[in-house]
Amino acid sequence: MKKISRRSFVNKFGLGVGASIAITTLPSFLLPTENPKRPYSGKKLNIALCGLGNYASMLASGIEASTYCKLAGIVTGTPAKASAWKKQFNIPEKNSYNYQNFDQIVNNKDIDLVYIVLPNGLHKEFTIRAAKAGKHVITEKPMAISVEDCKEMIKTCDEHNVQLAVGYRLHYEPYHIEIKRLGQEKVFGQVRFIGASLGYKTYDTVNLQTHLDKSDPAEWRLNKKLSGGGPLMDLGIYCIQSCRYVLGEEPVAVTAQFGPVHDKIRFSETEETIIWQMEFPSGAVANCETSCGFNIDKFHASADEGFFELSPALSYGPFAGRTSEKELKFPTINQQQTQLDEIARLLLENKKLPDHITGHEGLKDIKIINAIYEAAQTGTKVWLK
Repeated sequence: MKKISRRSFVNKFGLGVGASIAITTLPSFLLPTENPKRPYSGKKLNIALCGLGNYASMLASGIEASTYCKLAGIVTGTPAKASAWKKQFNIPEKNSYNYQNFDQIVNNKDIDLVYIVLPNGLHKEFTIRAAKAGKHVITEKPMAISVEDCKEMIKTCDEHNVQLAVGYRLHYEPYHIEIKRLGQEKVFGQVRFIGASLGYKTYDTVNLQTHLDKSDPAEWRLNKKLSGGGPLMDLGIYCIQSCRYVLGEEPVAVTAQFGPVHDKIRFSETEETIIWQMEFPSGAVANCETSCGFNIDKFHASADEGFFELSPALSYGPFAGRTSEKELKFPTINQQQTQLDEIARLLLENKKLPDHITGHEGLKDIKIINAIYEAAQTGTKVWLK
């Protein structure tokens, strides 16, 4: 994320110190085996990365470390990037595309899936173009910038018999798998309250009045047409997701408030800070906040008989957590590798992707995000259907 102070490390997948604690709660794909199988020598899923920004570099590292994936192609509008990536990853010229000739990928049998890492407002266009070319698709979060776009993306992928996933990397992360288990299995009883926050300070407070060109690709998150919104779209989606999968419920109503704007030039189109509340069928409530004006990264759930929390919680990690009974200790993983390997394994076996990472999940998030914006703009409670 350009100009955002996120931690951007990528570790090789493996078990770390303290992995023996609570390791029985890890899913099978993260458990070590006493008799490891021979190195995988079967077919790999050939992936083309569409958009070569910062996060694409992290995905490329994840692909390199993966078992079932190969970085086979690239799509970029910048010739210098294309040249550098082709050289670094040994990508043949025939597997390198720009945004104008992208549709020619339909004739390329060496590419199975397109991973879209473009600004939010371009997710729909390139998902549809990739689907029409017969390629499976993973698109980064948020899935799109409107409910209508999401529905069209799902419909087009279905019509062309390709699968559509959204890059929910934390669904495969051990700490998040554990807090999901603690909440949904009611290990500490019914969860009554959740607090989830994610924010990064992205501007220089000493130089607030510097004019920024929102047509500059580096500043696309400030351009509402390209981003669809501010930190709620970019960061707040992690807060929404964590509340939903810890409770295993969908919110029924939201209220919201925009925070103060300290840089009126930079944030003339998108919010700087937004705070919102979600009500769930069980009676649980969540209070969430996201911002480009301050740093915060935490999750806390209070239940009838205890609590559990993470801090850092919703970023790239490494994560740390505890419950009212003990400290949580799980291995640090390569999040991108683990996510990609699990998706690739299913696609190579011609199996259906699980609902929790598909376009239908992405659609749910956008419905909630839209309701939050409406609540903040109107000052009223918005009920979700």
